[in-house]
Amino acid sequence: MVLGKVMGTVVSTIKHPDYLGHKLYVIQPLNAARVPAGETFLACDTVQSGVGDTVLVMREGNGVRQILQKEICCVRSLVVGVVDEVDAHTSRGSDSAQ
Repeated sequence: MVLGKVMGTVVSTIKHPDYLGHKLYVIQPLNAARVPAGETFLACDTVQSGVGDTVLVMREGNGVRQILQKEICCVRSLVVGVVDEVDAHTSRGSDSAQ
């Protein structure tokens, strides 16, 4: 799973049938501090997210096929959740023992 931000939409008049009925978004991967971390990629939306939303993206083919209920599917990345908050605790040295 990847934490990401929806940067924009992709519009296509002709597309593979697996993409029909799904919004296609440009996703910017984020680290736990919500700072951009990596190159953008495309993902289909299944949770009615929108531009500017922080989302959780599944980028694993088998999981995507299970969610879309298809044995063969060309979709690789799928928005599966809208993130309201990220609570990331980092531990450094002996401070984590307290």
